[in-house]
Amino acid sequence: MVVLIIVIALVVLAVLYAVLERNSMVAARNRVDEAWSGIDVQLKRRHDLIPNLVETVKGYAQHERETLEKVTEARAEAMKAQGPAEASRAESRLNAVLGDLRAVAENYPQLRATENFQQLTANLSELEDEIQAARRIYNSNVQAYNTKIQTFPNSLIASRSGFEKRDFFEITEAAEREAPEVRFTSEAPPTPAS
Repeated sequence: MVVLIIVIALVVLAVLYAVLERNSMVAARNRVDEAWSGIDVQLKRRHDLIPNLVETVKGYAQHERETLEKVTEARAEAMKAQGPAEASRAESRLNAVLGDLRAVAENYPQLRATENFQQLTANLSELEDEIQAARRIYNSNVQAYNTKIQTFPNSLIASRSGFEKRDFFEITEAAEREAPEVRFTSEAPPTPAS
């Protein structure tokens, strides 16, 4: 009789543990989803800012059409990206072409001096900082969630309950790990000939 009570108590404890851990995994997964929505909001804000920046540059650098088209194409790809892995690739490309756009702007002192351009680049820089902060929060939540579902005995519960490993949101190139830098110096490079 005592053995039966011990066995029943162990089964009850195992079931209780499984229920509590599954609920904990659901909460961790929800934190990951919430953190991703924070990144998504910041990326959308950035995507909305880019057309204004392109139009401002276009007014001064009309013969830089190829660069402007690349920015527009990269923005469109980034807006279509689904999930962290695809978004990472698309945002990496967008960051690279934005760097090209900033390089073009460096050749036009009149453009760099406009209040509109200065405000847009300041907003872009601020958004880059906010994206970086949101990415840190997201990746921290992903790390905690992935650890929770991959450690034993939680991995047994996770595999039976459909919990899957989540991808980190990473920027792959070293130059993209920094906020974009836009310099306004008194030394103006020569204006390109049209």
